[in-house]
Amino acid sequence: MSKEITSRQEDYSQWYNDLVIKGGLADYSAVRGCMVIKPHGFALWENMRDQLDRMFKETGHVNAYFPLFIPKSFLSKEAAHVEGFAKECAVVTHYRLKNDPNGGGVIVDPEAKLEEELIVRPTSETIIWNTYKDWIQSYRDLPILINQWANVVRWEMRTRLFLRTAEFLWQEGHTAHATKEEAMDESRKMLEVYATFVEEFMALPVIKGVKTESERFAGAEETYCIEALMQDGKALQAGTSHFLGQNFAKAFDVKFLTKENKLEYVWATSWGVSTRLIGALVMAHSDDQGLILPPKIAPLQVVIVPIYKGEEQKAMIGQKVLEITKGLKELGISVKYDESDNTRPGWKFAEYEMKGVPVRIAIGARDLANNVVEIARRDTKEKMTVSLDGLPLYVKTLLDDIQLNMFNKARDYRDSHITEVDTWDDFVRLLDEKGGFLSAHWDGTAATEEAIKDKTKATIRCIPLDNIVSEGSCILTGNPSKQRVLFARAY
Repeated sequence: MSKEITSRQEDYSQWYNDLVIKGGLADYSAVRGCMVIKPHGFALWENMRDQLDRMFKETGHVNAYFPLFIPKSFLSKEAAHVEGFAKECAVVTHYRLKNDPNGGGVIVDPEAKLEEELIVRPTSETIIWNTYKDWIQSYRDLPILINQWANVVRWEMRTRLFLRTAEFLWQEGHTAHATKEEAMDESRKMLEVYATFVEEFMALPVIKGVKTESERFAGAEETYCIEALMQDGKALQAGTSHFLGQNFAKAFDVKFLTKENKLEYVWATSWGVSTRLIGALVMAHSDDQGLILPPKIAPLQVVIVPIYKGEEQKAMIGQKVLEITKGLKELGISVKYDESDNTRPGWKFAEYEMKGVPVRIAIGARDLANNVVEIARRDTKEKMTVSLDGLPLYVKTLLDDIQLNMFNKARDYRDSHITEVDTWDDFVRLLDEKGGFLSAHWDGTAATEEAIKDKTKATIRCIPLDNIVSEGSCILTGNPSKQRVLFARAY
């Protein structure tokens, strides 16, 4: 199977596409720019979604659902917001089809034109804040802490499975607060939730930071982000949390009566992650043999493959496997016993390696006689012979070790690809030769930021939250700078 995968060194982009397809995560759709998420990929998303949902609820949030369609006039109410999304919007103009009287099939009924066009949801700030106007009258109605699991449409012209598609799945939190301080705290709290999830469950280290004004979410006063590094040295934005100030409250006239009986505008946040995280997972961990999935969110953590001759051996092995699977499930480990007889064990090994199953157990009649099994771990490809006694606990410990090893490997790669740069020549050279994050001085102007992007295709990924004051000169202009920022080429 691995022969069907382009190597990372040969063509990283094609390697990624091959893995997504051959690993059974997704497929191309008849609808241009959209994808079909296959069962293996959707099971992965479900595990990610369920864990995030638990974390959201632990921080006091509840789920709701808002319409897919947004009146066009709503997007006109917040100038920066509409400017940021106008070029990506899909628009519904009619509500009925009819048969072509000339035999041309189905056509749009020209008499069914909508009085006001509807925008297919690119994000939900406008429809939600129009709703919040009816929900909020007093400080007693605040805070509102709502999350939505939904699909959105952004009409991308250049697409790539999971990383950039016209339609994708995500969650979007939208909260309303009585004070600026509460809203700011919420924005930073949710950034920490994202960082914890990505590091502890996806085994992917991130850098927490703030976006520059040019890179902020349309309509936000501050955008916090987590940035991750892929194996080709490019960065990927893994999640964002936005402090929206009072911009949307003013646009939709959402006021509340304070304890002092004064009318004030509400303070807002929004935050979200999407199925793009699956793309990050693939690119950060996998190899030329297939996917490598972290045990904590892998759809299947353990697969057991029997090796036998004849039905008698198969039945004998099957009885022992029942005991093993029971023990694993009691420890909360997902396990599959693949006793199908339409493929050979070697083919099964390759299939589960391709799909990124963290642990593979092979057991034959001789193993059974010796009270052992062979275990292979996907992350290092190491194989070991292990006693059947205490096997479930051994596997649980092994899964924890795989999770930690994957994080450490990704962190070591990331850390070795953060480079301080002080000259323009080194900046350009290292972008091409090494990639990764380049820590460099910037004079703080949008013009310089845009010029660097035009010359190198590198953007400021973030201003790290743990930044310290560092006097220096801008990498491009030589103007004074008080801190370094992280540049990288990115997805």
